[in-house]
Formats: sequence, C-alpha cells, structure tokens
Amino acid sequence: MASEIALLAGLAFVGALIVGVTGFGSALVTIPLATHFVPLQFALPLFALVDLSTAFSVGLENPRNAARDEWRRLVPMILVGTALGVTLLVNLPRAVGMFLLGAFVLSYALYSLVRRGPPRVIHPGWAWLAGLCGGITSTLFGAGGPPYAAYLSSRGLTKEQFPATMGFATMTSISLRVLAFLITGLLLQRSVWIAAAAAVPAALLGLWLARHLYLRISREALMRAVAVILLCSGGSLMVRALN
Repeated sequence: MASEIALLAGLAFVGALIVGVTGFGSALVTIPLATHFVPLQFALPLFALVDLSTAFSVGLENPRNAARDEWRRLVPMILVGTALGVTLLVNLPRAVGMFLLGAFVLSYALYSLVRRGPPRVIHPGWAWLAGLCGGITSTLFGAGGPPYAAYLSSRGLTKEQFPATMGFATMTSISLRVLAFLITGLLLQRSVWIAAAAAVPAALLGLWLARHLYLRISREALMRAVAVILLCSGGSLMVRALN
C-alpha cells in the first residue's frame, strides 16, 4: 500500500503542475494513470479531494476577473450532469467504465492535437450542453474541465477572464462531485483518506512549483505534451477494458 500511495502522490504532483500552467486538465492524466494501480472507484474519490484543494487554490486567486454571467449559465446543468454521472458510476460494470474513460480521454487528446487557430465566438445557449457534459464527465471520469474549457474559450473572454471563470466552474463542479461521492459512500473509504493525506500536500507542492515556473513554460508546448500522454493512457485503458 505504501508504494501505491507514493505513486498516487507523484501523480497528484504532476497533475497539479498541469493545473498550475493550463488551468485545467489534471484529471485527464491522473485518473487514467492511477487506474493502472488502483480501481476506478478508488481513484475517483481520491483525486476528487486532490482536485478540490487545487481548484480552490487556483479559482480564488483572481475572483474579480471571473465572468459571473458565464458561470451562472453553467451551474444549473452542472447540477443535472453530476446527478446523472454518479448514477452511471455506481451502476456501470468496471470494464465498461474503464473503456468509456479511455474513449473519452482519447477523444479529447485527438481534439487537442488537431485543433488549429482561434475559436469563433458561439451563442451563450451552448452553456447548457457544456454544463451537462461537464457535470457528467466530472463525476463519471473525474474530468469536467474539457467541456467547460471548450465553451468558455469560444465566448470571447479576455486572457484574465478565462482562467478565473474556469476556476469558478471547476470549483462548482468538483464541490458537487465530492458531495455526490460522500452521498454514495465512495468517499467513506478509510483508505481513500489515508492516500489523500499524502496526495493533497504533493498536489499543493506541484501547484506552488507551477506558479514559479509559469513564465518559463510554453503553455502550448505543455498542452501538446499532455495530449500525447493522454493518447497513450486513453488507448491503454481501452485495451485493458477489452482484455
């Protein structure tokens, strides 16, 4: 168990580095890799606690820059999506959940690699779909960020508004995920809290380091590297689910 905790703490550190530079996306790396060592039903609540600590740390840095109207549009369907996601999570067979997680991660990795140029501004009504999808994927896969980022990056927000608004959406989504995991009992496992005692400090250390390295790292280069990692981890999960 000690070796597994050390590995999970290392993943939490790497995930926090990604959050510190990109503002989202850690769970797309940490959850798929963690499921190679622990069950999905263990990894999800553990990294919900880890993500909650980093989300509040990032989201409350510059709250005045957040576009509150955009956040309010997302919240109602985040609630609905969270309820749907946790229902699927407790009822899906492990192999099916693993395959769907792999397919989701693989799809987002391909999208990240092929996307080119600045996105066009879309209608605010798309917030309903983004909130629903983000709520579902947050609870089911531990990764609500991509739908929120896809929507907010296409709303013409400023460089300052985007990360602050993403922070608000992520804080809301992860808080609801933690609540859902408490209600369903996934967060009542003693072993999850033992692992979190090591993983949360490691994540906060990674976040601190990311803030100091932020100006030296190309966000685009990091996102490309993350996308390649996602291709490998998503593909490996799908192969494992089919075997």
